[in-house]
Amino acid sequence: MNGSEKTALVTGASRGIGMAALTTLAQHGWRVYGTATTAHGVKKINAALENQGLLGKGLILQAESPESITAAMAAIADEQHTPLALVNNLGITHDTLLARMAEEDWQRVLDVNLGSVYRLCKACVRGMLKARWGRIINIVSAAALMGNPGQCNYTASKAGIGGFSRSLAHELAARSITVNCVAPGFVDTDMSRQLPAEQRQAVLERIPLRRFGDSREVADLVAFLASDKAAYITGETININGGLYMA
Repeated sequence: MNGSEKTALVTGASRGIGMAALTTLAQHGWRVYGTATTAHGVKKINAALENQGLLGKGLILQAESPESITAAMAAIADEQHTPLALVNNLGITHDTLLARMAEEDWQRVLDVNLGSVYRLCKACVRGMLKARWGRIINIVSAAALMGNPGQCNYTASKAGIGGFSRSLAHELAARSITVNCVAPGFVDTDMSRQLPAEQRQAVLERIPLRRFGDSREVADLVAFLASDKAAYITGETININGGLYMA
């Protein structure tokens, strides 16, 4: 599972699953670039890498902006590196019932969550094609498979990533580039810790393993899919949810 100092780009890397994926890949020998939307997020990424003596840095990225993506890719190229692994982790929510959902909340969630995957994959694919090797790992959600009331926009965006990934897997397979999705269930992150106690308990009762997942467990799966050991896996959505959803 050693990256042998290949370069990986991880979006939404300032906390939670993204941070865990970033540091885990770096521990396996990858040179990593993690993105955040703010300078504060970049500082958190750089501090986490420096504290562990890991190779990489943070970059600011507004994934709905083609210009921002171009600038981030140029910054990586300026350091003579090309991402051969891309982990699309960033995502936003604007939850409400469909009857109350504003047009802008539908469009923004689709543009950030699904649109960013299109833009970043397109930006990274050329380097992977040239290298005849690559790993694209898109973080989706159990909600994309199960549905979730109040999240029509979010679940549509994540389900759309699944279809996009399967199509792209067909397009890139001949060049030894794999494209897969990871679908976490409830993971113990800053966001899930904000749930009221009663809601957390109700969620736990739906999970056969009776616990929330750990970000590092998701990160270990990401690292495996990025490795040579996963060379024969492509076009798949792999669930990691404690049994919450069993396909």
